[in-house]
Amino acid sequence: MGFVVLGAMALYLLVSILVVTGAVKYARTNGKSAARWGTGAALVMYLLVFWDHIPTIVTHKYYCDKEAGFWVYKTPEQWKKENPGVMETLVANKEAPFKIKGVEPNYTNTSFLNQRFNWVVKYFGQSFPNQWRHEQEVVDGKTGEVLARYIDFSTAQGKYGGGWYGWKFWLRSDHCSAGGQNQDALRNFRNNFMGAEK
Repeated sequence: MGFVVLGAMALYLLVSILVVTGAVKYARTNGKSAARWGTGAALVMYLLVFWDHIPTIVTHKYYCDKEAGFWVYKTPEQWKKENPGVMETLVANKEAPFKIKGVEPNYTNTSFLNQRFNWVVKYFGQSFPNQWRHEQEVVDGKTGEVLARYIDFSTAQGKYGGGWYGWKFWLRSDHCSAGGQNQDALRNFRNNFMGAEK
């Protein structure tokens, strides 16, 4: 598959060079500006494939800077203090029951960790251009209180980056700059609330 993509890119580069060269020759033989015609042809050939490259990068950086991160609203110690003796009664769900609401790629998957805590995973996309929002929360199922939250953004990612965007590997970014570490931090936090394995 990689050879096919590289071959297609090489062919497109060759066609682009021929188009630009042809535009420059046309301009010179007809007394027009070769620089303008050559630049215009190069710009058209670039934008045919890469028109969404800069908007994708700029938008991804904007959302990562403004909304992404990892937040702890209540530590395990604080929760235990407010709910004395409850943590010791919790038993991890072996069957890993869950409930999905919505349809891919916009859906919420709620996993019931035990009789008290839920792990909520939310996906939203596609936002223009090529943005997917990923959110995970550890939630007290009894009170609805969110104990911790992680938000991240990806571009043209995975199965949601299929179709034409699946070929545009240069658009792909699975996380914001600290997204992978934040995701791991949320999962480590979640592990404190899994309950005893029996």
